[in-house]
Amino acid sequence: MRPIVIAANWKMNTTPADAGELARTIAGRTRVPGVTRVICPPFVCLAAVREALAGEDVAVGAQNVHHELAGAYTGEISAPMLDGLATWVIVGHSERRRDAGETDALIAAKLGRALAAGLRPILCVGELLEVRDRGAAAAEALVAGQLRGALEPNAGDALAGGTLVIAYEPVWAIGTGRNASGRDAAAMSEAIRGVLSGIAGLGSGQDTPILYGGSVTAANIGEFLTEPAIDGALVGGASLKPDEMAGIVGRAGVTAAARLATTA
Repeated sequence: MRPIVIAANWKMNTTPADAGELARTIAGRTRVPGVTRVICPPFVCLAAVREALAGEDVAVGAQNVHHELAGAYTGEISAPMLDGLATWVIVGHSERRRDAGETDALIAAKLGRALAAGLRPILCVGELLEVRDRGAAAAEALVAGQLRGALEPNAGDALAGGTLVIAYEPVWAIGTGRNASGRDAAAMSEAIRGVLSGIAGLGSGQDTPILYGGSVTAANIGEFLTEPAIDGALVGGASLKPDEMAGIVGRAGVTAAARLATTA
């Protein structure tokens, strides 16, 4: 059974002074069996969050990683620098692709560094509004290209530890006034697994968790988690609100229990 994962992406929010308390509060309110919880704070808050979560079954993740191990890269953070601070990392987030111009080749290099360092990657893929408006086939083709670009150079490493997680971000449904449905996300998740099955070294793709990452809230998470192809969520703004996180993780626990019951 694939794990149910709820990952919190705090983006450029919180400071070392308040991040620990927020992480502690969220951890305390989301102790739900069967759900893998991850909190990804800003780099400057990693130590505070790690210390606050001591004794809790909540992983800490970084929001990005550099594609080189060291060098003249002012302001960047390499995989070795995350040792002891994080065990997960987000790679290829839509905002990094948009704002930093990250290409599939660069994301592949970052993914390789993360895997080599023993970090569990959440690889983000997804299409823009203009692509979605050309139809589902165009959207699936773009996502397939993102997957192949990132994974084909790393397929053996990604498979070796069984650590790969994919987050599908329908960028067209974030801040546009248009909503993705559970059916939309499930269809793309199935398409993603089809691509994974075609990449040498990744097996069938059926063991890879796929998360939904488009404006997730406690109110809409149920629509996505009722879909068997979806295994959790990458949560943005709502992850800064303990009430929202409690609702999201609580609903994820219902899905986890239901899936466990069907395999018993």
